[in-house]
Amino acid sequence: MTSHGTPGPGDLTALRPRLPSPLRPAEDERFARHGVRLLLKRDDLIHPELAGNKWRKLAPNLRAAAEAGRRTLLTFGGAYSNHLRATAAAGRLLGFATVGVVRGDELAARPLNPSLARCAADGMRLLFVDRTAYRRRSEPAEVAALLAGAGLEADSVYVIPEGGSNALAVHGCTELGRELRGAADTVAVACGTGGTLAGLAAGLGADGRALGFPVLRGGFLDAGIRDLQRAAFAGPAGEWRLEDRFHFGGFARVPAELDAFAADFEERHGLAVERLYVAKMLYGLTTLAAEGAFPPGTTVAAVITGTPEPTEPTEPADGP
Repeated sequence: MTSHGTPGPGDLTALRPRLPSPLRPAEDERFARHGVRLLLKRDDLIHPELAGNKWRKLAPNLRAAAEAGRRTLLTFGGAYSNHLRATAAAGRLLGFATVGVVRGDELAARPLNPSLARCAADGMRLLFVDRTAYRRRSEPAEVAALLAGAGLEADSVYVIPEGGSNALAVHGCTELGRELRGAADTVAVACGTGGTLAGLAAGLGADGRALGFPVLRGGFLDAGIRDLQRAAFAGPAGEWRLEDRFHFGGFARVPAELDAFAADFEERHGLAVERLYVAKMLYGLTTLAAEGAFPPGTTVAAVITGTPEPTEPTEPADGP
């Protein structure tokens, strides 16, 4: 703890995460009529500000930053990045300075959207870069230029990749799979950068199959997940596959059909459905069930990885 009574960097137990996250049955005739049992893995309840896969991916990186004596976190994301919001919240709660490199230099001249306003309210310094520079975000020379341009000393900064996905994050997500061993035949999760699926599949081991629903179009995740598993485990781990049909045109695309589905799911199950990731995964699962993709007797667990986007900027919440 710091002298002010708040958790210090790396002291994640003081944040009191709810682990393991609850696993709850969801009675839904769209699945039941096909003999499929639906479970909801409520990772959104792990922590009010570091929810779901963001906790699982950030926690090992936050510990590593603290152990290395790095008091500033620098990471990357788009204008609606859940990862940026989670990193900003972690910085406020644990005493890290945070810097968010945001894709799109044109955004610098516009009012902050609610997601970025939340980041700024939590103390994150936002750096807007053009898309060409952003595509080079993993290159050491580009990172060095960003640090120099921001007046940051490299040995004081811990760099976290876009979406928080690296080998440490993948190891953090293996616990999700372990918590679900023996509980479901198929475990579904929405995918942005693939780190959660890479760790989930490894944690499930031979006890289940992981099914990923990419929220971006392009079909590039397969290779990325294999690279992450090589970095984390030196090779493939667990059984997983991707279902690419339900990105609805790409990230942050929420057409009326998807929004209506999410609203209906909320009414059926009393669950606030996050639209950019979770809704696409739930829509995909419901469609697959209708298509007969799951044999009768199958139990499917859907991982609820986050909470809905903020609708307006608010003051930072008090830490626990």
